[in-house]
Amino acid sequence: MKLSQFKFDLPENLLAQYPAKNRDECKLMVVNAMTGEIEHKIFKDILQYFDDGDVMVFNDTKVFPARLYGNKEKTGARIEVFLLRELNSDNKFWDVLVEPARKIRIGNKLYFGPDESMVAEVIDNTTSRGRTLRFLYDGPHDEFKEALFALGETPLPPYITRPAEPADHERYQCIYAKNEGAVVAPAAGLHFSRELLKRLEIKGVDRAFLTLHSGRGNYREIDVEDLTKHRMDSEDMEVTGDLVDTVNAAKDAGKAVCAIGTSVLRALATSVCMDGHIMPTKGWTNKFIFPPYEFSVCTSMVSNFHLPYSTMLMMVCAFGGYDLVMKAYQEAIKNGYKFGAYGDAMLILRAKP
Repeated sequence: MKLSQFKFDLPENLLAQYPAKNRDECKLMVVNAMTGEIEHKIFKDILQYFDDGDVMVFNDTKVFPARLYGNKEKTGARIEVFLLRELNSDNKFWDVLVEPARKIRIGNKLYFGPDESMVAEVIDNTTSRGRTLRFLYDGPHDEFKEALFALGETPLPPYITRPAEPADHERYQCIYAKNEGAVVAPAAGLHFSRELLKRLEIKGVDRAFLTLHSGRGNYREIDVEDLTKHRMDSEDMEVTGDLVDTVNAAKDAGKAVCAIGTSVLRALATSVCMDGHIMPTKGWTNKFIFPPYEFSVCTSMVSNFHLPYSTMLMMVCAFGGYDLVMKAYQEAIKNGYKFGAYGDAMLILRAKP
C-alpha cells in the first residue's frame, strides 16, 4: 500500500486537548470486521463484548517526565531537551533530542532548574537533532533520577498544543503502569479505570501484561510513498513466559484475545512463532505492520483514533481491514469523535484465527 492511501481530512477541533472527565466514559466505536456493522457506545460498555476466560493484553510501560528546559552556558539561550533513553546509568549518559539543534555543539554545557544545579555536557552528535548528554551529578543513581525527573514535564504529543499541566502527570499514564521507559503513553490503555478493571475481573476476563517502551518515533513523519521502504524506530520490549502461557492457553481454548493498543499488537506480532502461538521475547522490535497482514493471535483490539499518515493508523487498518477502518474513521469525524491520545476509542472485533 501507499502512504497517500492513509490521508484523510481531520478537523482541528477533533484533536483532543484534554481527556474525558472519567477515563471509562469516552465514546467507544465498536467495529465488527466480520459483518461490517458499526455501533456507538461508551467505553465502559466494552464489558458486553467479553466473557469468562477471554484475555485482555495490556502494555504496562510507564511514561517518565521526558521534556526539560535548560539554558546554554555563556549565551543563556533556552534549549528544549527531550529525554529518549538512558544509555549508561553509571556515567549518567542519556540519548536526547534538542531544539534548536543548530545552537548545540559537542562540549557545550546546559544548565537546568531554577538554581541551574543540574548540569549536562554534550559529548556526541548522533543525528541532526539528537545528542548524547552526560549529566554531571555527584550522588547515587536513584537520587540523580529523582532530581532529573523533578525538573521534567509530561511529554504530551506534539498535536496537543497547550502546555503540559501538573494533572497530566496522572492523566497521561495508565493506572496499571509499572515499568518505566516510555515517552509515549499506550493511549488505548488510558481508558481503563479501576472500577472497569474490577468489573472485567468479576466477569472472569483475564489480564496479562507485556512491556513495550513506546518512543518518539511514533510521531516521526513517513517520507516515502512506498511503505515497504519505511523503517520503524526500534523499541525495547519484553513478553514474559507468564503472558505466553496465558495467551496460548486462551487461543487453544477458543477464547478471545484482545490487544489493548497498537503497541501490544506490535509486540505480540513480534513474538509469534511458526505454529501461530507466541513465545517469550526480550529485546528490540522495529516491526512495521501495514495492510495486508496476517494476524494469528488476536481476535480483537482496542485503539484510539489516530492521525492521518500515522503508523498506528496503518496498523489498525491491517487488523480491521483498510476499507472498513477508513469508513469507520469517516463516521467518527461525522459523529464528533475525538482523535489522539486523549481522544475516544475503537474496539475492532474479528473472527478467531
